[in-house]
Amino acid sequence: MSKNIAITLGDTRGVGPEITLKALTQELAKNDGCSYTIYGRADILHQVNEQLKIGCPLDRFTISDTVEGDGSNPALNAVHWLKEAALACMKGEADGMVTAPVSKEEIIRAGHRHFVGQTEFLSELADVPDTVMMLLGANDDPGSARDGQWLRIALATTHVRLSKVAESLDQIKVENAIRRAAEACVLQKLPRARIGVSGLNPHSGEGGKMGDEEQRVITPAIQHCRRMGIDVTGPIPADAILRKAWMNEFDAVVSMYHDQALPALKMVAFDTGINWTLGLPFVRVSPDHGTAFDIAGKGIASPRSMLAAIALLKQL
Repeated sequence: MSKNIAITLGDTRGVGPEITLKALTQELAKNDGCSYTIYGRADILHQVNEQLKIGCPLDRFTISDTVEGDGSNPALNAVHWLKEAALACMKGEADGMVTAPVSKEEIIRAGHRHFVGQTEFLSELADVPDTVMMLLGANDDPGSARDGQWLRIALATTHVRLSKVAESLDQIKVENAIRRAAEACVLQKLPRARIGVSGLNPHSGEGGKMGDEEQRVITPAIQHCRRMGIDVTGPIPADAILRKAWMNEFDAVVSMYHDQALPALKMVAFDTGINWTLGLPFVRVSPDHGTAFDIAGKGIASPRSMLAAIALLKQL
């Protein structure tokens, strides 16, 4: 059965148009029955395709180029396309969506004062308050003994300033991240769904001497999920758990905040990382990198993360 994939261009001042065209040039050559609808400005796609000599067959996909207002603000356009693609998924007009990077700073400056991120925006639009951000990717170092090894990290909190992480954590959030991580393993058709849960504090709090979140919040969440039948272990100190996952002791890890674990993912899968929003009524994935304004238009942006995101979307 033919599938229609929606792709949003994100902030067009960044590398979104370039990586989208480069990725689609490869995807369209597969002739695997998938069709694509690009939510973004057609004139920019044509311009980038010509200037960077990408050679993408633009007539092979649909371009939905409605814009916000007069279309002069790329940040507002990015939010508009995000909403339009999500609505298409919710109406059954698209089978899933891939979102190119946006600039949160520019979106806030343009007037969306409460914009936190694409994950949170889509969760609110779909009225699903318990979505979870998972970052995942495969090691692609041909010289490594673990070439192809995956690392999957679900976050109990997402875009929260570090000083607010502890107070924003609660048992329900940790339970939700554990449950969604286990579901993700099933959706990827893994043979097992072994979940490791990180502590918040150094050494997982040293029995309460360096923080009690492990005792008050994290351990009760783990115990409850075990009673639900989930294969979950923890809390494990954050400086050890990702090594255990890398040695194949766990299929996915739940970390307490954004920068607790994502540096490890960037280390092993910088060019192939994927952002997957768990719990939405449709599949949404994204390349795990930013707008890269500094290299936009130079023709050197790698489409590998976009290709990895499209591949995961097709699998799901």
